[in-house]
Amino acid sequence: MAERVRLCSRDEIAPGEARRFDGPTWRIALVRVADDEFHALGDRCSHEDYSLAEGEVWTDEREIECPRHGSTFDLTTGDACSLPATKPVPVYEVEMDGDEVSVVLP
Repeated sequence: MAERVRLCSRDEIAPGEARRFDGPTWRIALVRVADDEFHALGDRCSHEDYSLAEGEVWTDEREIECPRHGSTFDLTTGDACSLPATKPVPVYEVEMDGDEVSVVLP
């Protein structure tokens, strides 16, 4: 059964930024690309356990770069877009309710 988890309000993350959120069984990087465009993905690089939220957001490409080795990940699919990562990271549905940003966890 899916669980909806509130992460933050819209204005807590500026466009072009990412922020890490930790829960009891999950770690999510929430990325704000534009005013109402948010993406959520697993916050562990699939190449090495490193926080993607600390990386650079490429808004035009809709990707985030791992700060450790430079792999990039597609924000919409979680697919690895560049080496050394070859495996995807999980993505999560983002829901907006007014100014509140939530994710749906499986």
